[in-house]
Amino acid sequence: GPHRPTGICFRPKGNMTATLESIRFFLIDMDGVLYEGNRPLPGAKEFLNYLKERGLGFQLVTNNSILAPAQYVGKLAGMGIEIVESQVITSGQAAVDYLKTIAPPGAPVYIIGEEGLVRPALDAGFKLTEDKPKYVIMGLDRQFSYAKLKTAYWAISDGAEFIASNLDMSIPTETRPWPGSGAIGAAIHACTGVSPKVIGKPEGEMLRMAMRRMGATLSETLAIGDRLDTDIVGAHRAGLTSALVLTGITHQTDLVDAAIKPDYVFTDLTALRQALGAAGRS
Repeated sequence: GPHRPTGICFRPKGNMTATLESIRFFLIDMDGVLYEGNRPLPGAKEFLNYLKERGLGFQLVTNNSILAPAQYVGKLAGMGIEIVESQVITSGQAAVDYLKTIAPPGAPVYIIGEEGLVRPALDAGFKLTEDKPKYVIMGLDRQFSYAKLKTAYWAISDGAEFIASNLDMSIPTETRPWPGSGAIGAAIHACTGVSPKVIGKPEGEMLRMAMRRMGATLSETLAIGDRLDTDIVGAHRAGLTSALVLTGITHQTDLVDAAIKPDYVFTDLTALRQALGAAGRS
């Protein structure tokens, strides 16, 4: 359709808001920002090429824990977008990285989740078991069952630590939303009374990991997302400057009632790229 004017809104945040001139690093959500399903969104490829050409650092950061980073490399390659595995961080990868900081090597772990959780846990050398695990890690599991709920219930009741990759209550698909991992987390919480340590957005753990990978500081980093409740709230809590793109789940009208507003709002990544160019980077 016709190119809508770029809306830019500023939230006064004292000295916290970085200007676009000072941004050197980017934390970029994928679903609703780079693509929708298997369809690239306007300006996605050009935006990443722009960052690469200027030597600006970026991490693709997703709450989705179904796929492992290598699978995202393939997914994006199918859209003509070239990235490497170390430029992707998923909440599944981040949950296992967090576990590595608190659990001894080879610790017994019970996983409710898919390849994006299982693969990193196996690669990290953890022992996957239903028998007396010391840790329960949970993400979206499309084969979730009563038996899995019971295993988690007993393990956590016996003192296993409970970690969730993310608590998104629903996930977008090309047709209708599906229940998200937060729905599974709610079932586990209902019987155990235990809340998990949450790694994905809006919590800060995954964002901090992505920044450490790049050696990025808060004042030089822009978080880009399409969801107010995860991307923008997460950036705000972490003290990051945020940009909302209107290519995903959030519409301009949603901003009116939002308790936490983004620092910048752009129609799409093309508009953001133009703004970065105008800020002295052309």
